[in-house]
Amino acid sequence: MPTLTLLAGDGALSAAELNEPPGYLKPGGPLQSRVAYAAAHVVPKTWADNTPGRPAEVDWDATLDFRRAVYSWGLGVADAMDTAQRNMGLDAAATRDLIARSAEVAREEGGSVVVGVNTDHVEAERISIDEVISAYKEQLHFTEEQGAGPVLMASRHLARVAESADDYRRVYREVLQSATVPVVLHWLGAAFDPALEGYFGSPDWREASAVLLEIIEENVDKVAGVKMSLLDAASEVSVRERLPEGVRMFTGDDFNYVGLIGGQDVPEATQPERSVESPRQHSDALLGAFAAITPVASAAIQALDAGDPARYLEILGPTEELSRQVFAAPTYYYKTGVAFLSWLNGHQPAFQMVGGLHSARSLPHLSRIVELANASFAFERPELAAIRWHGMLRHNGIDVPGVIA
Repeated sequence: MPTLTLLAGDGALSAAELNEPPGYLKPGGPLQSRVAYAAAHVVPKTWADNTPGRPAEVDWDATLDFRRAVYSWGLGVADAMDTAQRNMGLDAAATRDLIARSAEVAREEGGSVVVGVNTDHVEAERISIDEVISAYKEQLHFTEEQGAGPVLMASRHLARVAESADDYRRVYREVLQSATVPVVLHWLGAAFDPALEGYFGSPDWREASAVLLEIIEENVDKVAGVKMSLLDAASEVSVRERLPEGVRMFTGDDFNYVGLIGGQDVPEATQPERSVESPRQHSDALLGAFAAITPVASAAIQALDAGDPARYLEILGPTEELSRQVFAAPTYYYKTGVAFLSWLNGHQPAFQMVGGLHSARSLPHLSRIVELANASFAFERPELAAIRWHGMLRHNGIDVPGVIA
């Protein structure tokens, strides 16, 4: 049987048997029991100046083909989010281009797309509350014009200038009231972006969630859902159970998604305590992890669609350890693991990222991703993944039997 060569943190080599492809089948249409979006990344031109501080030069063919692949598995695409390296290499011009192109592909494929709305096109580090509102509205209206669903992302500008929870209430009230379609609110935790510490007016999630829920209640006709990315399952369940009717919870918890998505339908999955009286017993999904394991995520939700929770857990359960490795601290470098798996799975020609971010993780870290992806059947083409990984090792001076640089 083919084997994978693995590299430990002390330089020691080991071998693991390469698993066969899992044979997951694509669904005949959109998934039914859960709404699931994969937060997709961007692929740069291999020959571009993909170094820190340089403008993004995107390989649009590879980038958009990846989105088509996501749609073919029945998932939606969440685009121009932090997974696409916003604030970490993807500049404002490339972001607007990505939104327009991605929305067009969604129309062509009959898929669902939501995209990030932020204030990050403003170059000044510190701006006024009024300027934050104007910046949000500018991106919101551009998104609406493209026909994509807006995801109102957490703003670094707002985090810097807000002096109290009332500032958050004011900004979200004015921006939401200008929306022509319901939006998803995104609460991104400091693990993903330290600049967002204390968002919604407090570092305590209990106090901050009360402000978030007040904003939703006041603007309930303008809010389609909430994406929580605090990597704290208990906080997500707490907020989920208090959401108004018609507002979805989209888990952004790449550490605990198996139980959060499964909910009462998968009682054997690890998950926080839930109120049996709550009408909300599971989360939907908007996950960067699902961009790394799209076929596996699809197969698992197809199992839920078929009323087979045991099969859901069997398929998706092993991927959580992989996701925890991809999103390990410093969590904001998780994008490197997403692009690495995309390369191993044949979705891009080279392991490159805009802004040079492909250098953000060590070889032993990537080796552990390889090991866990193999164990959780996340390799779409295992032999290609092995060839590319072994070539990368050999290129970096690691002796792999039968492989030349």
